[in-house]
Order: sequence, then structure tokens, then C-alpha cells
Amino acid sequence: MSSFEKFLNMIKFEHTVFALPFAYIGMFMGFERGFSIKVFLLVTVVMASARSAAMALNRIIDLKYDAINERTKNRELPAGKISLKEAYVFTLLSIVIFEVATYFINDFAFELSPIALFFVLTYSYTKRFTSLCHLYLGFTDAIAPLGGYVAASGNLSLPIWLLAGFVSFWIAGFDILYALQDREFDKNVGLHSIPVSFGIKGALVLAKLFHMIAFLFLIFSMKLFNLPPVVYVGAIVVAILLIIEHKLVDPNDPKKINLAFFNMNSYISIVLLITFLIGKYYG
Repeated sequence: MSSFEKFLNMIKFEHTVFALPFAYIGMFMGFERGFSIKVFLLVTVVMASARSAAMALNRIIDLKYDAINERTKNRELPAGKISLKEAYVFTLLSIVIFEVATYFINDFAFELSPIALFFVLTYSYTKRFTSLCHLYLGFTDAIAPLGGYVAASGNLSLPIWLLAGFVSFWIAGFDILYALQDREFDKNVGLHSIPVSFGIKGALVLAKLFHMIAFLFLIFSMKLFNLPPVVYVGAIVVAILLIIEHKLVDPNDPKKINLAFFNMNSYISIVLLITFLIGKYYG
């Protein structure tokens, strides 16, 4: 395996599909004078670099836990495939690329970039002191549609905040489900999560509640963006996918959790990108 592939594995680059479509949704909804290839490329660079920095730092911060967790001990850092120094250099390089790219987008994006970077670089610490870490991660990922909108329009509006609300609770909900895998480990080492605090049944209930709230945010966002009725077909598809996701989850079967985590959420991201594009340009 090449060094490049090792770094891609370390940051789980394939999971970029969760957040990148929402950055594009925000961007397209923010365009008022037509498509800009410059903004599109810069938004792509910003998203890739921000997520790379976040995931690399997450691996650094969690190294001592990953090394003793059976599920994560073979990750690149604890397994010694990538050195700690290399991981730090990768993180710093990603941050520099992120800041340079936001500088070339517009003044407002550059002014907001330190705030975005703060959330991106701190969410890994939250599970050390609060079970609300899932919501913190959700809001961190919700920066994607906000950033895309700012890049295209130079401002923020209520509808994009509502879409960010959807992303926040959607991500938080499935992060609760994902955390079921590590409930016993987290409990033993003193890490916080909703599965640790509320148990398996409580976590499943809260994950469902978060996804119901997310769905409401999605509907209100579509309404305030004045999208045509056809977009609600996409919303219904998302609701069905969320139901399937919860049906798939088996707390005693990590493979099913991973299937729900990656497959269903990837479909949701792509469905909503297509839905919003149809609503804006073909409705």
C-alpha cells in the first residue's frame, strides 16, 4: 500500500460523501448569478482539506484509546503504518490549504474560517466530558452547507440555517448509532456518549428522535427556499432511508451498524443533492 493510500485510509476519505454533497447544496442554493466553476473548485478544496484536518487530528487525539480498542487498534497510527510526526504534518498542511482556499473565495468566508476551524479541530475532545458530543459533531458537519452558501452568496439566510439544522441532527442521530459499537469500551475508559449515559435502548430512542427533528428541519428548509412540490418526493425517500437505517441497526452486530452508517447515509446525501438541484433548476 502506498503512503498516499495510507493517508486516505487514515482519514476515511470515502466518508467525505456524507458532508460534501451538503456543501454543494449550500453552494447551489446560494448562487444568484449562475454557476461559478471557481467557487465550485474552491468549495471542493475547502471541504476536502477541512475534513482531512479534522480526521487526522481526531486520529492523533484518540491515539491512546485507539491503540487499546480491539475495533480500532489496526488503524494507521496505532499500527505504526503512519508516524505521529507524519500525521501532524498532514494536519498542518490541510489547515494551510483550508485557509488559503477560503481566502480566495470571498472576504466573509475568510472571516468565518477561524470559527469553522475551531469546531473542526475541537470536536474530538468533547467525548471526554459530555454525552452531547454527538450534537457537537453534528453542528461541525453542518458547517458544510453554511460554508457552501457563504461561498456562493457572501451571506447567510434562514433557509440555509434550517438545512444546517437537518445536518446537525441527522449526523448526531447516526453518530449515536455508530457509538453503540464502543459502548462498553467507552464506559470502561471514561469516555462519554449517549449509549454510555442512556444505555442501548435509550440511545436507540434518542437516535430516532434526533432523526425526526432532522426531518422537520429538512421540510422547513425546503419550504423557506420556496422549492417546488417535487422536492418533497426526495424528502419522503430520505424518511424511508432513515427508517431502513434504524431497522438495519443491530447493537450486537457491528457489520450491520457499519452498513447502516455508510450505505444509508451515503444514499441520503446523494438523494438530497439531486433533490435540491431539481428543485432549484428544474422545478
